[in-house]
Amino acid sequence: MDYKGLIVFIGSMLLIGSCKEEVKEPIPVRPVLYQEVGYLGGDDQRTFSGTAKTEKVINLSFRSSGIITLFNLKIGQEVKKGELLARLDNVQARLNYESAISAQNSAASQMNTAKLSLERTRILYEKGSLSLSEYESAKNSYKTAQASFESAQRKVGIEAEQIKFGFLYAPEDGTIASVDAEIEENVSPGQNIAVLNAGTDMEVSLGLPESIINRVNRNMKVTIHFPVLENKAFSGVVTEVSPSVDINTATYPIRVVVSNATDEIRSGMAVNVTFDFGTDTTKAKQLVVPPISVGEDGKGRFVFLLKEEDDKTTAHKQYIEVGQLSSEGFAIKDGLSLGDKIATAGLQTLLDGQEVRLQ
Repeated sequence: MDYKGLIVFIGSMLLIGSCKEEVKEPIPVRPVLYQEVGYLGGDDQRTFSGTAKTEKVINLSFRSSGIITLFNLKIGQEVKKGELLARLDNVQARLNYESAISAQNSAASQMNTAKLSLERTRILYEKGSLSLSEYESAKNSYKTAQASFESAQRKVGIEAEQIKFGFLYAPEDGTIASVDAEIEENVSPGQNIAVLNAGTDMEVSLGLPESIINRVNRNMKVTIHFPVLENKAFSGVVTEVSPSVDINTATYPIRVVVSNATDEIRSGMAVNVTFDFGTDTTKAKQLVVPPISVGEDGKGRFVFLLKEEDDKTTAHKQYIEVGQLSSEGFAIKDGLSLGDKIATAGLQTLLDGQEVRLQ
């Protein structure tokens, strides 16, 4: 190869090398241990999970069997007390009612016949044409016929009520929470066809372990958080405390009424209820963080605040003002809020703005 050919060859190789794309290795997301910022004296606070529901939950059902011919029920529908919601064909109930009417008419005819017979017997007895025993027999026949008629009347009233059982009316004002039947469906007495959420108050039902239940009393105030309603806290009051354990959950059921409920709270939402068992209720709440989470540089003391946005978590250096150090950690005067997530390990190697994974 001559000199010029060598130049061309080397230039081609350099050009090919420059066209190759540089392959970059993906940067691994670092896992970090974390802790939420809480109050000093956290042992005096306990949080338990529960479920929100309306003050009154009514299972709607018919008191007789039949095929649904009218069905005015939809999930989320608001209903008024006395509103017709559904109706059955009532075939059997109507047949029983007609049979009772027929029996009543027959009993009425027999009673009238016995009454006329008694009148004739009385007249003949007073004239001396009939004996006393014959007169008494006529009286007994009339009483028996009269009792049969009264029984037939009561039967008619009962069968009329049975027809009413084929109509389903709203027992209270409320909202339909679920629907479990359809038109033309054959239903049985007591079969649940819908659930009505009634009442104006919103309640939370939850179970407490035996280690806590004796510290909870009626009218005790609590703090309520709904995970789906971020940054919103609600107040509540304990209204019921069960004296016996639920054998299915091995906990003691209690009920809490949400004092400042809003339309955002819906029945079935998950709830976190915080009980404050502290004795000094006048003491201001003091935030605290563990010493291992606090670092220090030339600008002062800091923590790495973990922020979650769009399925991505990043660590941000957050300078703080600390107070006294106790057995629970540093008291925080400024720079953090209740519930903030902070890293509790590896502060020396974390970078401001670094993507991390909580563990």
